[in-house]
Amino acid sequence: MTDVGDLIPYLAGALAAGGIAVAVSRRREYVLRWCAWAVAVPVVVAALYLGPGGAAVLAAAAGVGCAVEYGRLTSLPRPDRVVLTLAVPVAPLAAWLAPAQLPRVLAAVVLVVALVPLLAGDAAGGLNRLCLDVFGVVWFAPLIGVVLLGPAVLALFAAVSVADITASFGGRLLGGPRLSPLSPAKHWSGLPAGAVAGLAMLALLGTFTLPLAVAVTVGAPLGDLLESMIKRGVEAKDSASWLAGAGGLLDRLDSLLLALALAMLLGA
Repeated sequence: MTDVGDLIPYLAGALAAGGIAVAVSRRREYVLRWCAWAVAVPVVVAALYLGPGGAAVLAAAAGVGCAVEYGRLTSLPRPDRVVLTLAVPVAPLAAWLAPAQLPRVLAAVVLVVALVPLLAGDAAGGLNRLCLDVFGVVWFAPLIGVVLLGPAVLALFAAVSVADITASFGGRLLGGPRLSPLSPAKHWSGLPAGAVAGLAMLALLGTFTLPLAVAVTVGAPLGDLLESMIKRGVEAKDSASWLAGAGGLLDRLDSLLLALALAMLLGA
């Protein structure tokens, strides 16, 4: 696998090309997404360049942000939010410090969050809280891939980001049947456009493999739909509003989470 440093010139070129494309589109949504990338890419590159420790800290920080947004989005009680926010970053750190113990750590994390509604004696809402707490752990567990997949994570991050915005732009441009009731703004026509762009990015970075290709073309769109399902269930448009015009961290990482899961499952 190519080293992180070898990917930097290609990522810089892709970021510059993306900036030109979004400027031409004149769509505020895409411009804001590009601005988020312009900040995120150097941070991700720097963290991964530091090795497994940097990757673990990056994944743990992302896990905290995702857990905070998820807790607010689903209106979890404060004890559940606090425990979930403390529990989610444990897995990425364990993937760095004690990878052999990772299955035990994940099981312990699930048990801890499950105990919160149980010990609270919540007869009315306990089951709902239990399901939401455990699902939060499962949803964010793929962040361990940031540590375990090595430099492939950087290529996956870039390819998923490019595929995501290309699918959105292509779907709006080409129109056609809606992709899913979960996300009415998306069209089937956007899928092949996003897939081609994502695969081209993997090829450009010299990281094209079957597991990563499947992760980008299958995992990324499914991850986006998964978050859309959750937001529709709680009648919310975005996971948060702190990223001006671009929602929250979960809105930017939803596609990556399932892509990471598939990449690890397929042995990337």
